Parts: sequence; structure tokens; C-alpha cells
Amino acid sequence: MTAWIAAAALALSAGAATAQSSGDGCRLALVLAMDVSSSVDAREDQLQRRGLAAALLAPEVDRALFASPLPVAIAAYEWSGRHKQKLLADWQLIRNRADLLALAETIGRSSRGETEFPTAMGYALGYGAGLLSRGPRCLFQTLDMAGDGQNNEGFPPASAYAEFPFGEVVVNGLVVAATDGPDQVDIVRYYREHVLHGPGAFLEIARGFGDYERAMRRKLIRELQPRAIGALPGRLPPGPG
Repeated sequence: MTAWIAAAALALSAGAATAQSSGDGCRLALVLAMDVSSSVDAREDQLQRRGLAAALLAPEVDRALFASPLPVAIAAYEWSGRHKQKLLADWQLIRNRADLLALAETIGRSSRGETEFPTAMGYALGYGAGLLSRGPRCLFQTLDMAGDGQNNEGFPPASAYAEFPFGEVVVNGLVVAATDGPDQVDIVRYYREHVLHGPGAFLEIARGFGDYERAMRRKLIRELQPRAIGALPGRLPPGPG
């Protein structure tokens, strides 16, 4: 590990340490990461913030979330520059619909922490890895990276995957691509080639921030549906007692 990435790892781990474990016995630990870099204006930020909250409460997402007796744990943060990550919702074990409503309200009412920083995706991934390592012990771990641009500050995603604990973590993506031109092709290709990580990782595309809720809803349904027994990792959390 290079010295500068090592220093970043220490800082990101300290930043993620505010997340507290909610205990064992869950089937999925899901982290939702929201891009608030300078390319996202105030209107777009509200569309994605409220869109994420609305997607969590969609009936079809509700059905996928509660399709198994094992609960799902969810946390959310926003990210932009190198050390500009902000926890929006600490780990919450979603045992019932009241828990889900509380989480959605927390995200929907959250306020943006930064407006002027670039897209430090490697740092954002590192923060997410720290958040997962301090979260509940679940059967699976998934990190969602949503954004509208490529990494343009600090180390790239490949360095984050090499130096942070991503061994059993799947990283899915949600690309916000407003046009059908070359810029959209580039960002979609970038996410597919550099951001998606782990077996079964997939990408959803939002046609602008006005389409964010629909794309997020599709992604959450796919992630939250209970997995087949054959997909279970080799080491499972211990049972009660």
C-alpha cells in the first residue's frame, strides 16, 4: 500500500467509525452512496435525495425487502471530494415498516453537506468499505455507488479495491446520464469497467436526475430480493447463543 493511500485509509476509517453495529442475524448489509460533487446542482440534489427516499417506500421494494424473515441492514452517505463524505443515515436494521419509514424520512430530510468539490470516487469507496466493516454481520454485503461522473480527484476505484476490505463486497452502480451523446457512453463504460465489483455486480442507468427514483427503485428490487441458498458465501454469521 502506498503511503498516501495508507494515510487516506486511516482518515476514511476514522470518518466511517461513527457507524455502529446493529448486531448479527441479517441477510444483507446495504450501503447507499450518493454523489454530491460540484456537477450536481441544488435541484438535482433534491431529486436524488427525495428519489432515494421514495424508492425505499415503493410497494415493490417493500415486498422484496420483507420477502424473507431475515432483516436487511441499511446505511447511507453522501460523497464528493477526497475527505468530503457525510453519513446521512447510520446503520438501521429494517425489521418492520416503521423502521423503513424512519430511514426514508431521515434520508429525504437530510441536507447537503458540500457543493464545491470534485469526484473522488476512490475515497468514496474507501469510506464505504469502512462503513461496511463496522456494520452488522450479514450474509451478504453490497455497496451502491450512484453518480453522474468519472473519478477526477485522488486514487481511482482500482486502488480502493486493492487496498480496502472489498473481498466479499459487491459494488453495484447507478449512473445518472442526462443525454444520449458520447458523455453518456463514456460514463456508462467507466462504471462498467472500473466501478462494478464482485460476482453479480450490475448497473442501472437513470436518464437524468428526474429519472433517479425509477432507476433506484429497479436497483433496490434486484438487490433486496432474497438470494438462493446456493449463493450463500462460505462463512455464515453464527446463530444466536
